[in-house]
Amino acid sequence: MSLSRLIPRAPLLLLLALGCASQRIPDPKVTARAYASAAQRGDADAIYALLTPEGKRALGPSGTRQLVQESKSELGHTAQAIQSNDARVEASAEARFSDGESATLVLEDGRFYVDAASLLPARPRTPSQALSGLRRALARRSYPALMALMSSDSRGALESDMGALVSGLEHPETLDIQVNGDAAEVQLPTGHRVLLKREAGIWRVLGFD
Repeated sequence: MSLSRLIPRAPLLLLLALGCASQRIPDPKVTARAYASAAQRGDADAIYALLTPEGKRALGPSGTRQLVQESKSELGHTAQAIQSNDARVEASAEARFSDGESATLVLEDGRFYVDAASLLPARPRTPSQALSGLRRALARRSYPALMALMSSDSRGALESDMGALVSGLEHPETLDIQVNGDAAEVQLPTGHRVLLKREAGIWRVLGFD
């Protein structure tokens, strides 16, 4: 079992909660030094106290102690790396918007800046980066992010298909809807077929092609 599940290797990335602008931003180096000291001692309780609420829920005190016990050697190397002169501590925060999108903010010189990669269209340089971007877009249910990752041909075809679907549904009250109990089907003028299903008295879209 790897300690990477517990806390990342140096440079240590600390996720800070966004607070009011008037509040003083904590120095991430303090937490980094505290973790390095706890890692050097193999102090599972101290490491657990430094975890995020999500990390605490995922591991629990006993899980943290087990990881520390199994990873003493790795802990020592990590502590040395954090305490070295070449170590660099980076602080970041995530801002979530009402539409489900989010932006990564990076702390530099006592001020948060927007990470361009979190808002601007993706520009993956390798296939693995493209797949990583696809995963993020799907996880966030982000249609704009998904479109930004698609090739021009695929994007054009999808936009055309979606546009035709929107056009075909422009006057739903005039469509010939075939209802069979709790199932319904409608053929749109644009050639699309939409399937519906009634669940607990509510009609929902089952699928379309």
